[in-house]
Amino acid sequence: MLFLTPNDKDSIEGVRSREDSIRQLAELTAMTIAGLQLRVKLENQSVRDGLTGLFNRHFMEIALERELARASRSKSQVAMLMLDVDHFKTFNDQYGHATGDIVLKEVATVFEAKIRSGDMVCRYGGEEFAIILPDVTVEGAFMTAERIRTAIAGMRLTSGLAMHSDLSVSVGVALFPQDAENSGDLLRKADAALYRAKHEGRNQVVLA
Repeated sequence: MLFLTPNDKDSIEGVRSREDSIRQLAELTAMTIAGLQLRVKLENQSVRDGLTGLFNRHFMEIALERELARASRSKSQVAMLMLDVDHFKTFNDQYGHATGDIVLKEVATVFEAKIRSGDMVCRYGGEEFAIILPDVTVEGAFMTAERIRTAIAGMRLTSGLAMHSDLSVSVGVALFPQDAENSGDLLRKADAALYRAKHEGRNQVVLA
């Protein structure tokens, strides 16, 4: 038979107490981490497009105002690229929405690969995208747009058993302050240039 002295009992109680404290600390830490992860997830959902992972239109509008204000102070230029996946509705109807979603994701990946680290790509709505290029020249903006257009035209996308090689984008480009005095005008000028690109044959870049 094992007999415990008062000191032994105190030691055992002390160990149990420390174990309880460690367990409570671990549970509290886990809850804190889970809370932070949820907060990050919610923050991402508030500024990111759920399908492509790009910034959403709301974030783009805020970021554009910030970049125009910064450009006004530094006497620099900001380019707005409006891009539209050509014949996307027909493609969607022919191959299905799941394939259409794959196209949008792949196109978004190309956009991000062809821009600088400080540029911002946003899903503007449906198959239309917007790219903000801070501190850029007309030539630089056109070259970026053309680089994107060429990369999309060269895509070979496989879905199921089908190979799709007929993808392209039309791009409209406008610059602040030479083409527009504020964000609303800049978006309208870029969108008008995009409309011209589509109206004049698609798969091309048009400057405002």
